[in-house]
Amino acid sequence: MMLTLAVLRTKSVHFVGMGGAGMSGIARIMLSQGVRVAGSDAKQSSVLTSLEALGAHIYVGHAAANLGDADLLVVSSAIDEKNPELVAAKNQGITILGRAEALALLMSESISVAVAGTHGKTTTTSMLTVALQSAGMDPSFAIGGMINSAGTNAHLGTGKSFIAEADESDGSFLAYKPFGAIITNLEWDHVDHFPDYASVLAVFHEFVQSIAADGFLVACTDSPGVRELLAGVTRSDLKIISYGLEGEYSFSHLTLGANQSSARISHNGRTLGELTLAIPGEHNVMNAMAALAAGLELGGELAPLLSGLATFTGARRRFEIKGTAHGIRVIDDYGHHPTEVAVTLATARRFAGSGKVIAIFQPHRYSRTKAFTKEFAEALSVADRIFLLEIYPASEAPIPGVSALNIASLMNPAQSTFEPSMIQIVENILEIAQPGDVVLTLGAGDVNSLAPVILTSLVEKYSDS
Repeated sequence: MMLTLAVLRTKSVHFVGMGGAGMSGIARIMLSQGVRVAGSDAKQSSVLTSLEALGAHIYVGHAAANLGDADLLVVSSAIDEKNPELVAAKNQGITILGRAEALALLMSESISVAVAGTHGKTTTTSMLTVALQSAGMDPSFAIGGMINSAGTNAHLGTGKSFIAEADESDGSFLAYKPFGAIITNLEWDHVDHFPDYASVLAVFHEFVQSIAADGFLVACTDSPGVRELLAGVTRSDLKIISYGLEGEYSFSHLTLGANQSSARISHNGRTLGELTLAIPGEHNVMNAMAALAAGLELGGELAPLLSGLATFTGARRRFEIKGTAHGIRVIDDYGHHPTEVAVTLATARRFAGSGKVIAIFQPHRYSRTKAFTKEFAEALSVADRIFLLEIYPASEAPIPGVSALNIASLMNPAQSTFEPSMIQIVENILEIAQPGDVVLTLGAGDVNSLAPVILTSLVEKYSDS
């Protein structure tokens, strides 16, 4: 039997690795569809608690018995092949879907837009969602991070469109086959899966080919990788919409503040209106242009789309201001590629004004650190002071000789410190941070757990003084 949304609603679905950002969003939408949902993860979390409140049956820890009467298994790409639930499902002949395949099924009856690119996917997907909501279009959405204003990463809307973040990390985004797409940029990353830039370019070519006939592609032509990608696109049934400094959608009169930005947006040289954002950075103006272009293509009206973008306050872990203590601002960011690190630190530099930028960086994956050691050292040098945690391995085994110490060895020792102890880093921050400084936790691992500890410690230090 072909699996459709109607068939899905009659099934019992079990998620392995349910607490992850992408998996939890899919589970949330299935629950909204009336699907019977259960799932497991290695440890309890607020995400699991919220899914349980919606009706999901939750297991903490993995065991074959957790499958119960499941008809369908959805598995995260981070799950090991030896996971007992995955092994049991294979032995029992239960249908198994990857995360992307499950999301593609949920998108299949909507006008879907997949937001792809090496950087900026979460923010751009969130911006497009908020803009469409402002235009009264109530889209469904599934995003790899929480929208600050909504406090959620997924929603089943009443509108015709479905907006999804398309993660290229393992090539599974080819399953989406969307009506429309955004490609924000294209660089070599996810070196554990892609051996070189050419392999990334090749999978993006396949992604463009997977867009529906008579669909659209919004693409940033400021990215050299995207320009190379578009040069190889020969489809005549695909509407390609460019944005960037010389794109169909472009901006002028750029104003960048410490915590906001604005620009005048034009389309083919004709002024459309003024874009005002409550978040900083030229890169976010670019992300907003992509969202605006896609929103207009989906039938949204210009004024409410711009109004929605003006209300956007960011996504979790994307230059997220965690709080201020004694004039010291604590910010968390997910950046884990040298390009992202450079952009985030440039934004932090503007935000800090005359204060220092003190960054705590945790490299993500041994393979990425090995491939970009020199680039990380160059990007991090923008900060006044850098503390380097040891590498967060994710699912990787250590690579002999690869350490965050390699990055530190290429930097000025007066500027950077390799410090694998989180406790010691907090103590160091308490010693050196002064009013006006910015303390930035940076990386895709668990470095974000330091931000609330630092904030609380600063409050305690200065309340006692």
